[in-house]
Amino acid sequence: MRFFITFPKKWDVFYNTFVNNGGYKEVLGGLQNTLIIAILGLVIGIIIGTVIAAVKVIPPYKRITRFFQRIGDIYVAFFRGTPMVVQLLLGYYVLFPMLGINMPVINVCVTIFGLNSGAYISEIMRGGINSVDPGQMEAGRALGLSFLSTMLLIVIPQAIKNILPTLGNEFITLVKETSIVGFVGATDICVAFRYIGTNNYEFMVPYIVMALIYIVLVLFITLLIRLMERRLKRSDRTA
Repeated sequence: MRFFITFPKKWDVFYNTFVNNGGYKEVLGGLQNTLIIAILGLVIGIIIGTVIAAVKVIPPYKRITRFFQRIGDIYVAFFRGTPMVVQLLLGYYVLFPMLGINMPVINVCVTIFGLNSGAYISEIMRGGINSVDPGQMEAGRALGLSFLSTMLLIVIPQAIKNILPTLGNEFITLVKETSIVGFVGATDICVAFRYIGTNNYEFMVPYIVMALIYIVLVLFITLLIRLMERRLKRSDRTA
């Protein structure tokens, strides 16, 4: 009951900070950074994950193949075995300074998120590749295509169709996990609304609005994935 009595006053305070004091600029900047980190992180993750998955499905007859498969296993074990926030802190405060790399904090976040996503997508992609009929690889090789060409032109496109919903879930996870980038001084949606709350020491309404924005983003991504699935199914029927 008390919530409904005090909410109008709290909303007025939030509205004044958000509109009149320019808080919306912080939110728009945070939203932009959130989408940049999540989208570019997903793209990097798909590239890395596809390469690792392709290496893992190669028959380990040669020593060089086993070597790269072992490197891939270590990579996946590290990024799946440690929290994202630990990876972000290690990258920003340890790894990049040791390598002498100085780049904007958003680029660091994109890199770490991409590396983390690559570990998860490698397992997702490997499952997708294994779900494709082995006859597809045999048919490609019979046509004179190399293993790499067959994988890129025939197997992986079919695998992506099979794992599209899971890739959508990975994208949603990346969007939500951007809430940790404030640990290294980057501004995302979470940091923007925290800034609004600290301006007037009123956090209830900003955090409610922040949660609603995350929900809308997730619903939009879910709808987009479903539309892509329907289009792919329609193209399969007409093919």
